[in-house]
Amino acid sequence: QVQLVESGGGLVQAGGSLRLSCAASGRTSSTYFMSWYRQAPGKERELVADISSTGSNTNYADSVKGRFTISRDNHKNTVYLQMNNLNTEDTAVYYCNAHLGGLSYWGQGTQVTVSS
Repeated sequence: QVQLVESGGGLVQAGGSLRLSCAASGRTSSTYFMSWYRQAPGKERELVADISSTGSNTNYADSVKGRFTISRDNHKNTVYLQMNNLNTEDTAVYYCNAHLGGLSYWGQGTQVTVSS
């Protein structure tokens, strides 16, 4: 069992930055593949970025490439999403996900609102 708690969301002006954190608890949480997803009102949940268990491999949605950076600190059992140059289309609830094999866990989400 892995519990995930996101933090760091908020209201920011377009062009600004935020850093989201996802704190994971559970004895083997550092072995999980971690992802950030987002869901905007009226839209389906979409993958934003993911990172391998060691942090050596990352993947980004085209819409955030060059602006967002995913990273992890396995000593702190925390995954981060640094978001720069935010625009109004980034407004959404951001969710952390941990998965390994057939197991998948979600956090409760954190709201990010970008004003123009």
